[in-house]
Amino acid sequence: MLGGNGTSSLRQFGILGSLLVIVLFFQVVTMMRNPNGATLSPNNLINVINQYSFILILAIGMVMVIIMGHIDLSVGSVAAFTGIIVAKAMTEWSLPWPWAIVLGLVVGALVGAWQGFWVAYVGVPAFIVTLAGMLFFRGANQFIGQSTTVPVPKEFVVIGAGYMPEVPIPGMNFNVPTMILALVAVAWVVVYELRTRRSQRKMGAEVAPTWVATTKVVVLSAVILGAGWLFATGRPGTSFPISGLILLALVILYTFITRNTIFGRHIYAVGGNRQAARLSGVKDRWVDFFVITNMSVLAALAGMIFVARSQASGPGDGNMWELDAIAAVFIGGAAVSGGIGTVIGSIIGGLVMAFLNNGMALLGLSADVVSMVKGLVLLLAVGIDVWNKQQGRPSLIGFLTRRRARTDDFGSSTLQTPVADGANGTREPSSR
Repeated sequence: MLGGNGTSSLRQFGILGSLLVIVLFFQVVTMMRNPNGATLSPNNLINVINQYSFILILAIGMVMVIIMGHIDLSVGSVAAFTGIIVAKAMTEWSLPWPWAIVLGLVVGALVGAWQGFWVAYVGVPAFIVTLAGMLFFRGANQFIGQSTTVPVPKEFVVIGAGYMPEVPIPGMNFNVPTMILALVAVAWVVVYELRTRRSQRKMGAEVAPTWVATTKVVVLSAVILGAGWLFATGRPGTSFPISGLILLALVILYTFITRNTIFGRHIYAVGGNRQAARLSGVKDRWVDFFVITNMSVLAALAGMIFVARSQASGPGDGNMWELDAIAAVFIGGAAVSGGIGTVIGSIIGGLVMAFLNNGMALLGLSADVVSMVKGLVLLLAVGIDVWNKQQGRPSLIGFLTRRRARTDDFGSSTLQTPVADGANGTREPSSR
């Protein structure tokens, strides 16, 4: 359920456990100042989603970029560039806000296509292309906006600061739609785990023990229901944020694309072994082009959500967002060399960073301390995994998308990487 390519991931389940530990730690520490604690208060959870939903959206696109072995440094600047265009379109050109959103997505697609062309068809490394994009679009944001703040209409604010509607029912002093959403999520968790185990048995794959699956489902369901109740019982007029709904929809969509489509398998195939994927018929240039373009579209969406929440677009928007998104992806289990990573893992990694930021802010720690802690967390997350592999121990990240490990004649374990066939979408293992 949390894993990639149809298997459960011990790595991601461990990350989820780490997230729960972080949340509970800050809840206990803040209880020393407030008997009820601050981290798990409804208002604080709502603020976390509102404040970090745009980073989590960026992480969805960034994990696909990193799986491909690329990096995108331009996402913060692209978000700011799109935000100023959309804000001006609504305030100065009188463009209705729904059409302004469409305009923003089109701008993101055009920017992504421009950068994707240089990466996929000219062959310039994505690091260089997006570094140039970071500089260019940051300057373009300030040029178009004249380094000033441009407000947006109140109707547009709903996508960044709106909440699920109230459905008043006698005797129920909570937001009913939010709890319905939580119950639907729990039902999906149960059904998905059952279907995954059934599919694994049909394919003859190794199936996790029943107690492991049961524990996982119970823990996830408890977390979902608990979070749903907190979101549903916040201050009057609030509930689960609209930006959170957009994030959930994107998580479901991109999880399906990366796990259940031929194109998704092509992403992993190219990232794992580009030459083998090319020989199998995969059009690796097209995959590169799409992934880079898609990243800019999501950056445009994230920028619009941030502008809506801030109720204005400014010259400082998007600053350092790319680093937060990259950190979320690596903490969520992606490999530096590419070929490994999942959408769910990146979201959990992003939430780890979000609650670290939030918890330290609640404790009143200064921004320099917060920055140092975030850097150490990122370094330790990747460093421990690399150290484990160097010592010949099971790699934590290696659990992420591993299907099966076979032992060769010398007793060493060889990872089976799926390579998609471009003609019929079948997958063949290639050792690496």
